[in-house]
Amino acid sequence: MQDHSSSSLEISAPNHIAIIMDGNGRWAQRRNKLRSAGHKAGVDSLRKTIESCASHGVKFLTVFAFSSENWLRPKKEVDVLMSLFMMTLKSQASRLHKNNIKLIVIGDRKRFSTSLQKKIEAVELLTGNNTGLSLVIAANYGGQWDIEQAAERLLQHAIEQGGSTKELQLKDFLATASIPDPDLFIRTGGEKRISNFLLWQLAYSELYFTDTLWPDFNEEALTLAISSYSARQRRFGQTSEQIHEQG
Repeated sequence: MQDHSSSSLEISAPNHIAIIMDGNGRWAQRRNKLRSAGHKAGVDSLRKTIESCASHGVKFLTVFAFSSENWLRPKKEVDVLMSLFMMTLKSQASRLHKNNIKLIVIGDRKRFSTSLQKKIEAVELLTGNNTGLSLVIAANYGGQWDIEQAAERLLQHAIEQGGSTKELQLKDFLATASIPDPDLFIRTGGEKRISNFLLWQLAYSELYFTDTLWPDFNEEALTLAISSYSARQRRFGQTSEQIHEQG
C-alpha cells in the first residue's frame, strides 16, 4: 500500500493553481439548506485552500469567484454573493495582510457597487507589498471579455504610439499580465469544462477535474490534485525526447 504521508512530501507543487470552485449550491441542497449556506461554506473552504496552498509553496492561487455570466442567476442569489464578497473582504483583510498574502482582483469592476469597488481597492492597497502567496480573485470576469478588452487596449496603445504594434503582445494587456499562466487548473463539482475562465491563460495548463463539491474540498483533496500534476510531463508542444534532453 502506498504511503501517502511520505509521497506527499515528494510531490512538486505548481507555481500557479487556478480553481473553479463549483458545487456550493448542490452541497447545500443535499443538506436541505439554502444555497446561501453553500456559498458561506465555500468561503470557509477557500480560506482553508489558501492556507494549504501556502504550506505547499504555491506562489499564485487564482479562483473564479463570480463570472460575467453569473449576473443571470436569480437576483436574490446575486445579492447574497455580493454581500458575501464584501463581508469576506472586511473580515479577512487583516488576516491576509498578517499572513503576507497579496490580494489581486481581476475582472470588470464597474458593475459592482461603489462601496464594494472601494473595499477591493483598499484591501489591494493594504496587501500590495506582501511577498507571500498572491491570491487572485476573478470577479465579474470572463475569458472572452479579457481577450476583448486586451485587444482594445493593445489597439489604443498602438494608436497612442503612432500606429506601431512592434514588440507588443496581446498577453501583455490581459487582466493577468503581471501574473504567470496557471500550471494546474482544478475544477470541483464534477463538471468537465472551463466555463469561460482564463481562456488564453489555460492554453498549456494541466487540467484536473474532481467530483468533490467545493465546500468539501480540503487539504487532502488539494494534495491529490497536486500529486496528479506532479506525475505528469509538461511538453508545451515539444516531444518527450526533447524534454529529456533539456533536463
